[in-house]
Amino acid sequence: MVQVDAIKAFDDNYIWVIKDPTSSSCWVVDPGDEKPVLDYLNQQNLTLEGILVTHHHWDHTDGIAPLLTSFPHLPVYGPKNGKYQGITRPLVEHDTITLAGITLKVIATPGHTLDHICYVNNEVAFTGDTLFNAGCGRLFEGTPEQMWHSFNKLLSLPNSCQVYCTHEYTLANLAFAHAVDPNNLALTEYHQQAQKLRQGGRSTIPTTIGQQKAINPFARAAKADILTYTPIEFISNDSTPEAHFAALRKWKDNF
Repeated sequence: MVQVDAIKAFDDNYIWVIKDPTSSSCWVVDPGDEKPVLDYLNQQNLTLEGILVTHHHWDHTDGIAPLLTSFPHLPVYGPKNGKYQGITRPLVEHDTITLAGITLKVIATPGHTLDHICYVNNEVAFTGDTLFNAGCGRLFEGTPEQMWHSFNKLLSLPNSCQVYCTHEYTLANLAFAHAVDPNNLALTEYHQQAQKLRQGGRSTIPTTIGQQKAINPFARAAKADILTYTPIEFISNDSTPEAHFAALRKWKDNF
């Protein structure tokens, strides 16, 4: 099993390190800041072999150019035809990359941005700003329909798959989830666990696909009664899961 470490950046970002257990090589996912990456590499005596990008936002990409000054010729994997111009290994859905002894499949996950991709296999999923622990990314460019379709691609992964998203938004997401789904016992129990983790200065990530199916209101948008407690002004006459997802996202944007 590949080892994944977290590098904290900014206020709530995680830069994920994929480590090869058989060597001193590693890869980083969404390095928005180069300094903590360089500090980590020096402390761990590791060599950076490549960079994976999920989408173009600055807090996922601003550290790339400075890292390339220290590690020239690094491959930079990322979405083809995306807005970030520093990609040297453009990827589209169904492409695969092999690193650290594992193979990751690329899935297109438009919604948060139109160029968003995720890197997944049956054991790990690097979900960027698409699927958060108990939440999802804002729809800056895509539609609720696109995001719901993207969510379903991720939810089709095994329940045991470890989810590595880029932000520690979990407690705020859980507060919203409770408003949506106040009678969800699994959610209440997990909220208590997450609070203890954060009070102890520990991360709530990774989560799992199975856990998200149980507690994440956006993952549960197909439930007929998911909008029971949603303010009426956010609800349309449409009863499809996509419409439920849209209503929840509108509410969360105003929560």
